Amino acid sequence: MKKKTLLFLVLTGMLLIGVNTYSMHIMEGFLPLNWVMLWFAVCIPFWIIGIKKLQTVSKGSVQDKMTLALAGAFIFVLSALKIPSVTGSSSHPTGVGLSAILYGPFVTSILGTIVLIFQAGLLAHGGFTTLGANAFSMAIAGPVVSYLIYKALAKKNRTVAIFLAAAIGDLATYVVTSFQLAFAYPSPEGGVLASFIKFGTVFAVTQIPLAVIEGLLTNVVMNILEKYNVKGVEA
Repeated sequence: MKKKTLLFLVLTGMLLIGVNTYSMHIMEGFLPLNWVMLWFAVCIPFWIIGIKKLQTVSKGSVQDKMTLALAGAFIFVLSALKIPSVTGSSSHPTGVGLSAILYGPFVTSILGTIVLIFQAGLLAHGGFTTLGANAFSMAIAGPVVSYLIYKALAKKNRTVAIFLAAAIGDLATYVVTSFQLAFAYPSPEGGVLASFIKFGTVFAVTQIPLAVIEGLLTNVVMNILEKYNVKGVEA
């Protein structure tokens, strides 16, 4: 009970802190139209498969549905956290590692995208024109990395697998976002690579410790779920 109360307070505090600051999500209107269309197109196959797999998961037991809702809420709360950086920008956890471990990357692509839509509409985090780009980095690339790491390491050391899956999946999102910005706005001197280093450095100061925190927090949640014999449905 104490662990659940502590977890609730931590997540609530994160959400309250995050509402009044700026996000690592690419903001509304920031990307040129050609990149807006490209990232939406890349996401569509994942969304189509994800919807089909989500329908399968949603036909499960009440416990399965509650766990699915928890995974979505976990993404929403953690990705609403914004930590100002010394560079003047900010970073945030993603929360997608938990869902990727429980349900796989395709279902997570839908949960993550739904979260991004709500954040864009209610909290002005990210935007609707940049939804495709933000969904690819946070709801697709990050979960794929988390899922692959967990599958590769789970049989050797499950605790380490969960930690690395969540932490590195978080970092993967930040790396992909930096590349997205670099491709859209290459540096006049040095091109895409120079621009990537510039954007990546902006987030690195806060994103690395946040990734560690996310890995630890995901382990706490997984341990709580295990105590109640809750297991995900890989989809």
